[in-house]
Amino acid sequence: MIDFTLESHIAQPPAEVFDYVSDPERLATWQTNTVSAVPDGPMRLGTRLREVHRTPGGKELESVVEVAEFEPGRVFALRVVEGTPVHLRITLDPAEGGTRLRFRAHGQLTGAMRLLQPVIGRVLRRQFSEQLATLKRVLEPVPAALR
Repeated sequence: MIDFTLESHIAQPPAEVFDYVSDPERLATWQTNTVSAVPDGPMRLGTRLREVHRTPGGKELESVVEVAEFEPGRVFALRVVEGTPVHLRITLDPAEGGTRLRFRAHGQLTGAMRLLQPVIGRVLRRQFSEQLATLKRVLEPVPAALR
């Protein structure tokens, strides 16, 4: 089973972080392996997105995910309907100077991929850690002294 949680502090209010992470048009700005994410309607509970991601080897993988939880400013979760069954849940809590973001990835691979589950879990953990670092850089303002 793949199941891990990553945390980050982002110096923006939870509502702004939520709006950014739940916007399919912005996904590629922080999930740098994303080629496209096209929703079947406005983002809300039950909305489905057709996503295309590029693997480290350059292969493109398609998936369909469904919004499983949608609480503006608080929780955003996606459940894989078609594709590699690793589901994602982002929770946002107010914290001093911004937001504490928790990112959970969990799922059970099947078939031949099940044998590679420990390796895939490590790759996903590293990839999502890098993506959260990118999200932090994208969302946090650059201090005036560093401009």
